[in-house]
Amino acid sequence: QVQLVESGGGLVQAGGSLRLSCAASGNIFGITARGWYRQAPGKQRGLVAIITSGGSINYADSVKGRFTISRDQNMVYLQMNSLKPEDTAVYYCAFSVSGNYYWGQGTQVTVSS
Repeated sequence: QVQLVESGGGLVQAGGSLRLSCAASGNIFGITARGWYRQAPGKQRGLVAIITSGGSINYADSVKGRFTISRDQNMVYLQMNSLKPEDTAVYYCAFSVSGNYYWGQGTQVTVSS
């Protein structure tokens, strides 16, 4: 089993920045990808950014140039700059480990206008 714990969410004004962190523990041998997803009220959960074990990175078009995903050992981070009200959502980290996908509990990000 893999456990994921996110931190770093909160309330910020438009134009501000936040950094999300996610720590993985448990049987994390064989990580193939780490990512961030978000779900706004009334909407489906969608990909924000993903980084593979080989270092390939993909971003949702809506966050390109503003968000940066990075990783370190058992961690994955999401630096969010130039935040907009439409970035308001619950953000979830996810790890792909040995063919299974694990999710964190989510952290709320609220951007006020």
